[in-house]
Amino acid sequence: MGDTTTRWERSSFCASGSCVEVARIDEDIIAVRDGKNPAQPALMFTRAEWSAFLDRVAGGDLARV
Repeated sequence: MGDTTTRWERSSFCASGSCVEVARIDEDIIAVRDGKNPAQPALMFTRAEWSAFLDRVAGGDLARV
């Protein structure tokens, strides 16, 4: 993910720059990377997988680690 055209976004709550960053690669692929190590490979998810994850987070189904 070393390109300069991908628009990475992070939460507005991220003050340190050490946050997870998310980018839409195309209509069906969402990429997630570590903001501290942006040169490392990103995790890739389909839109359906990402949506299911966000639903679980919003529903409080995931325990904080």
